[in-house]
Parts: sequence; structure tokens; C-alpha cells
Amino acid sequence: MSGKPVVRMAELEIDPGTIETYRALLTEEIEASIRLEDGVLSLNAVSIRDHPNRIRILEVYANKEAYETHLQTPHFLKYKNETSGMVTSLTLIDVDPIAMHSKL
Repeated sequence: MSGKPVVRMAELEIDPGTIETYRALLTEEIEASIRLEDGVLSLNAVSIRDHPNRIRILEVYANKEAYETHLQTPHFLKYKNETSGMVTSLTLIDVDPIAMHSKL
């Protein structure tokens, strides 16, 4: 595999009644991704402190192929299917890996 790294950030607002269930499913997805995917360099999530029902997910993949492969894995499809009704808003941000690196 070669090519430029893919960095994506998603900001999700979760239905307050399902936030704990969502967190549990997201934790499973993160653990499965780190354990099973060679192409996933990093995958993590943080709550945004002043908005308790909002979660920001940062994903860094080795390249576009690794990103596209991840979207088809059984654990990602399960996570997406089981959490679809819990998300009330979603913003996807493609981040320039060079700009991201300069901020670290």
C-alpha cells in the first residue's frame, strides 16, 4: 500500500437517550479497528466538553485504499447500522494530513 494518508474528522450529535449505548458501540468499533486493520494508523474519539451529547471522531488511515477497505469491514458496517438512529446530526471534515501534522 502506498499513497498519501487520509485524515477524517466527524462531529456527531447523539440523541441524549442513547448516548451511553452509542459510546459502548463506538468503543467496540475503535477496539476492533485498531486490532484488526493494518491500514488504520489511529482512530479515537473525544466528547466535546461543553456539549455532552456531541462526539468528535478522528480517523487516520495509511491511504485511501485503507480507508475504503475499513468502510466495508463487518465491524464498521455493524457499528454504522446499530448507531444510525442515534445520530441527530453529523458533520464530516476532510483534514489535510500536512496541516494536521503541523498542529501536533
